[in-house]
Amino acid sequence: MSVPATSLRLRFTKMHGAGNDFVVLDLRDGTPPPDAALAARLADRHFGIGCDQILTIEAPRSEGAVASYRIWNSDGSASEQCGNGARCVAAWLVRDGAAQGDAFVIDSPVTAHRVERLAGGEYAVAMGVPAFEPAQVPLAGFAHARDEYLLPLQGESVRFGAVSMGNPHAVLEVGLVDAAPVERLGPLLQQNASFPESVNVGFAQVADHDHVRLRVYGRGARDSLACGSG
Repeated sequence: MSVPATSLRLRFTKMHGAGNDFVVLDLRDGTPPPDAALAARLADRHFGIGCDQILTIEAPRSEGAVASYRIWNSDGSASEQCGNGARCVAAWLVRDGAAQGDAFVIDSPVTAHRVERLAGGEYAVAMGVPAFEPAQVPLAGFAHARDEYLLPLQGESVRFGAVSMGNPHAVLEVGLVDAAPVERLGPLLQQNASFPESVNVGFAQVADHDHVRLRVYGRGARDSLACGSG
């Protein structure tokens, strides 16, 4: 498949949080965000810049916020939430001078987030309270929240938990995350009618009492190195 050769001048910043990488665009001057086709071209790792997601920094939407941001997946679709992206936006705004002090607020597509500057150039973002009710995930076919759900997929029963952090997640506990069927079960769950808005599929290995290893087949971004909301 060939990509049309078109000329486009674009100022951008390339950033990552824990390997989850982004192209950051400053649109505070009112420049419209990229459409789905342009977002997908920018994210293409062969013919574009290459990234998991695109972050557009825009004017604040809530009182007291220093800026807002939106999230575009590598397939061009929009996303509601991204924890690693929020940290990158926070760092970008501090470097730009728009955010000052040890704490400030930024608007994501779903809510406002309080950001704290930590030692060593790190940032902590208040992501909010997880929502477990199926209607909030959303997860169809179940009336009430459960610790575990069961779905038949291609002749096998898949057990998972479901939660929303502003975006939907299905979490499967696995014995060894490196051997998890990420590329097989990820798309099957995303395309299942039980997830009307698709879903980020996490494969979690409990390493010990304090540590979990996680791989996420992202909605619109596929298998990324990290997921801040997962």
